[in-house]
Amino acid sequence: MPTERISFPGHDGSALAARLDLPDGPHVATALFAHCFTCGKDIPAARRISARLAAIGIAVLRFDFTGLGHSGGEFANTSFSSNVEDLVAANAWLMERGMAPSLIIGHSLGGAAVLKAAAALDNIRAVTTIGAPFDPGHVTHNFADAVPKIEAEGSAEVSLGGRPFRIGRGFLEDVASSALTDVLPDLNAALLVLHAPRDSIVSIDNASQIFLGAKHPKSFVTLDSADHLVSRAEDAEYAADLIATWAGRYLDLRRPAPPPGAPEGVLRVTEADAEGFLADITSGDGHHLVADEPLAYGGTNKGLSPYGLLSAGLGACTTMTLRMYARQKGWPLERVSVDVTHDKVHAQDARTSVGDKIDTWHRRITVTGPLDASQKARLLEIADKCPVHRTLERSSTVITEMAD
Repeated sequence: MPTERISFPGHDGSALAARLDLPDGPHVATALFAHCFTCGKDIPAARRISARLAAIGIAVLRFDFTGLGHSGGEFANTSFSSNVEDLVAANAWLMERGMAPSLIIGHSLGGAAVLKAAAALDNIRAVTTIGAPFDPGHVTHNFADAVPKIEAEGSAEVSLGGRPFRIGRGFLEDVASSALTDVLPDLNAALLVLHAPRDSIVSIDNASQIFLGAKHPKSFVTLDSADHLVSRAEDAEYAADLIATWAGRYLDLRRPAPPPGAPEGVLRVTEADAEGFLADITSGDGHHLVADEPLAYGGTNKGLSPYGLLSAGLGACTTMTLRMYARQKGWPLERVSVDVTHDKVHAQDARTSVGDKIDTWHRRITVTGPLDASQKARLLEIADKCPVHRTLERSSTVITEMAD
């Protein structure tokens, strides 16, 4: 996933640090991501969700709000409204680049901010909130003990996530007056609400209020046992897959046709998790699957292993070959299934030196229908003629080169 480090002016002119995660292949849409309160663009949930969306062709701009992370400006002078203005500024930067976002995603207080911003942005077609509060003022419970001092003295330093932040009276006044009640009915975009039932920071009743306040089209999906920060990789990947699948109903995610002269049948495999083995596989327009390794070999078991994919190819090719032959002969083949097993796994093979042929595939074919013994025997012979079977039986040549 190519990533550009960029900056753009925020609501007060301060330079906001951002990352633009781009697809390896065709760019079909753009999304804008808003992080949680006092978090940043590089928290695990933001990085993982962005990477998964980029894998299907959606570029994602994630940035640090004013005064946070690597962005300029003073956090003490910011507010919920200034976060919304930063989002509007990010949207304008993308539009100037010719990448107008159609999807906007917000996490926690960032979720409330994207709801507020989306109502004013005509180019947004889909909005997703993750663990968002219905009332932006809900965020003050994180520093409730300091609120009296802030109100009395104008500001106070508070500790959030083990880091010091100065909160001003203006912030309290701003979040108190920034209700979402008025903007939700006028969202003019499809809404996906994601929330964990056990979220101990922002309770799930906030999701219910957001969902009920918005008009259709809207969807509400729980994130099961995820925590508020969606810190586990599997929870972030699940959220990303949900967003990508759901957004396809409201955004035009069709991949453009290949340019003239481009080779047909090119399948691209892209690493999705540098800490594990998960990989995205794309082929042509709309074909996407994932490959992985079992948990026992350091993977996350979210997809077939490389040898599992080979076995799947053998099984699929066998069923297709038998169906084609039976159809040509007019035989009453009602259904065919193939069980395939392989005697080793990829992770073991990767540590094996090249030598004698050690691969053995076991293929068990089941056919149903009023077929006689001679027809079944012939189908068994035909199975050995399937193209993938023939490829596996004979030696092949793999030509490898390094891209520039």
